[in-house]
Amino acid sequence: MKVGILGGTFDPPHFGHLLIANEVLAALSLDEIWLMPNREPPHKKKSESISNNERLQMLDLAIEGNQAFKIQPIELDREGPSFTVDTMKVLNETYPGHQFHFIIGADMIEYLPKWHKIDELVKLVQFVGVQRPSYSHLTEYPILYVDVPAIEVSSSMIRERFKNGKTARYLLPDSIIQYIEENHLYGT
Repeated sequence: MKVGILGGTFDPPHFGHLLIANEVLAALSLDEIWLMPNREPPHKKKSESISNNERLQMLDLAIEGNQAFKIQPIELDREGPSFTVDTMKVLNETYPGHQFHFIIGADMIEYLPKWHKIDELVKLVQFVGVQRPSYSHLTEYPILYVDVPAIEVSSSMIRERFKNGKTARYLLPDSIIQYIEENHLYGT
């Protein structure tokens, strides 16, 4: 089975995440995409305002109706920083018949030399790079590239919009907007 993994804070998940996942799924003829929320990404802090359970609930709403999209909560179950090399070791042991493709944006491609145990990691997983405006995608590491239509949306921008009472419509699924408003997340 060929599986794409898209990691992130998903705080909240938005159409940019879903677009990347779907484009990579189709371009590489993958069987599934696993959305993998991190507990504590080593390179950035997630917002402290919502719980892991609330992020999982929103991810559930985001992938509703797409049988090829699954949630992989492995990093939420571990304490401390989530290093991709540790996660991939566990996933390769747990799912020996799977081929994993780890999806990263151009911002992370530039950062690859700084990834924890990168030389070991590239032996465990195939990296898939997606273009992002204003970032270089040049690297010495083996990466498959997938062209994805650019959509300039980020979770931090969406959180800011909610905090300031502005609209986030068409940036994320209506079901997630409703969940955010009903649960008074991000200052709503």
